[in-house]
Amino acid sequence: MLFDLKGRRRHVVQGTYLLLALLMGGGLVLFGIGGGTSGGLLDAFKGGGGSSNGNSIIQKRIDAAERRLALNPRDRAAMAEIIKDHYQLAGQDVDAKSGTYNNDGKAELAKASAVWDRYLAVNPKKPDESLARFMVQVYSPTALNKPSKAQKAAEIVSAADPSPQAFLQVVQYAALAGDTRTAKLAGQRAVALAPKSERSSVKALVKQAETTTGSSTQSGSGAQSGSGG
Repeated sequence: MLFDLKGRRRHVVQGTYLLLALLMGGGLVLFGIGGGTSGGLLDAFKGGGGSSNGNSIIQKRIDAAERRLALNPRDRAAMAEIIKDHYQLAGQDVDAKSGTYNNDGKAELAKASAVWDRYLAVNPKKPDESLARFMVQVYSPTALNKPSKAQKAAEIVSAADPSPQAFLQVVQYAALAGDTRTAKLAGQRAVALAPKSERSSVKALVKQAETTTGSSTQSGSGAQSGSGG
């Protein structure tokens, strides 16, 4: 399904590749697909804010969703609520200069990760693309740094939204995870889906993404063995 060539998008917004260049340069959390610049992730937040009162409201939503989940362990809507709310709480514990989550933020992300694992375990026929977008951010290098899990979430996004930028994201995380075959195939899809006038730019981004291996992969592997989810 990941590399099905049906449904090719012929119209890609100009300027997309500038954002992708920033993404590949290390701005994944800020410029990831569905990021706050387009309102995608932030639109999923319902109330709350930086105040303790906002945190209390979010926590009450989590508690209510957990009660629903206790009654019905396969309640995917409850899982989605919990994931999004833990992600929102984590967003209040980010270093403003580096964009890296601190320990409290990572603890919230680990809780989101644990529920995401439960969500996937119920084996939904069509995983929620919006949740997968959240999880790409959760597993990014400045967050939990789990490239293999980020790759899986990115593949869910690319299956639902077969676009050059979605497949470039797969390339980056597959490369970080050491999955060179998937990185190569996703790169081919990214180029094939791009307008002819943009293909050279996309090829360059693919090549750049394919080289994002090494220390990030190693630290990601350590994170996977040492943190929750």
